[in-house]
Amino acid sequence: MRTQEFTLRTERQGYYNITSAVRDTIRKSGVTSGICVVYCPHTTAAITINENADPDVTHDLVIGFDEAFPDRRDFRHGEGNSDAHLKCSTVGASETILIEEGRPLLGTWQGVYFCEFDGPRTRRYYIKVMADV
Repeated sequence: MRTQEFTLRTERQGYYNITSAVRDTIRKSGVTSGICVVYCPHTTAAITINENADPDVTHDLVIGFDEAFPDRRDFRHGEGNSDAHLKCSTVGASETILIEEGRPLLGTWQGVYFCEFDGPRTRRYYIKVMADV
């Protein structure tokens, strides 16, 4: 299956649940056993798997990352978004998800999220599904 490209309009910071796009892409691929890679080609955004049952979790992630990586006056990067680069490097550009019985092998409370650290922007992410050989 070809790599699928998706676009997303984001706010300044936030976590966007893209689990349904992952599930749909896997279903449309027809792959019953394999892997799915979700990839973000941006240096101030990321992909993560986290709880999807309580929206307060993503709210708390924003607060926690802001506290862990505050914007500092002594940063040298000219665009003024070094904190977003630090957050992105910590979370990572991709997630690999196992596929079994045609579905992503996620835990009961897990969802796949696009993480925006430097919006608002129009962002892209990619999903690639590969079958076992």
